[in-house]
Amino acid sequence: MADITLQILLFLFLAAFIGGFVDSIAGGGGLITIPALLIAGIPPLEALGTNKLQGQFGSASATIAYARKGHVQLKTQLPMATMSLIGGVIGATAATYVPGDVLKVIMPFLLVAIALYFALKPNISDVDSHRRITPFLFGLVFAPLIGFYDGLFGPGTGSFLMLGFVSLAGFGMLKATAHTKLLNFGSNVGAFLVFVFNGVILWKVGLIMGAGQFLGAQTGSRLAMKNGAKIIKPLLIVTCIAMAGKLLLDPANPIRMWFGV
Repeated sequence: MADITLQILLFLFLAAFIGGFVDSIAGGGGLITIPALLIAGIPPLEALGTNKLQGQFGSASATIAYARKGHVQLKTQLPMATMSLIGGVIGATAATYVPGDVLKVIMPFLLVAIALYFALKPNISDVDSHRRITPFLFGLVFAPLIGFYDGLFGPGTGSFLMLGFVSLAGFGMLKATAHTKLLNFGSNVGAFLVFVFNGVILWKVGLIMGAGQFLGAQTGSRLAMKNGAKIIKPLLIVTCIAMAGKLLLDPANPIRMWFGV
């Protein structure tokens, strides 16, 4: 494609900053960055690949910020992140074989269900609760499964991880957010490697957006650590609803095509 103008690069940098800010707190940064890349005239496949490059800066930035304050132990959680990475590789590889329409149909309803779970469950806070599965089982099963989804499709990955950490692992909201960023980083790296192999990365665009992601994630993670569940919970609910709405409003969504809307 033709060289991208400075104005477009500045627009993408700002979109990445906002995406990194939102993603570091509640997930869903791709809701901002992928449309921005498409608006900039970047073809869909290159947009997805470049998004995985810039997204790594945000998830890595947030992970570092949370780790510095002791909210996630990198060494002990590394195996779980590795399983997420493996899932991301498999998911990105399978993306060309799995019908995207299936995911487009079910995703809005799953996101609304997650929003309702967090909105209606009264005792969700920053305090850890009852753990339903062991960390080993969580890392062996849940981490690669969500990593696979991230590589395959992407939107809502952070929300699914938050749901798993809170409802299955018994984490409080802030601890769950911190661990979500680490696993998200793993799946991003896995999917990114597949996109590199296929040569669909726009490196200049991705690195400039990566700088915006890094700064946005630093800002967002500090705000999350300062306010905890008071800001994480409402932003997570709003993000899930926004993502569901965006998917349903997409003219190519099979649900709209079925009903002729």
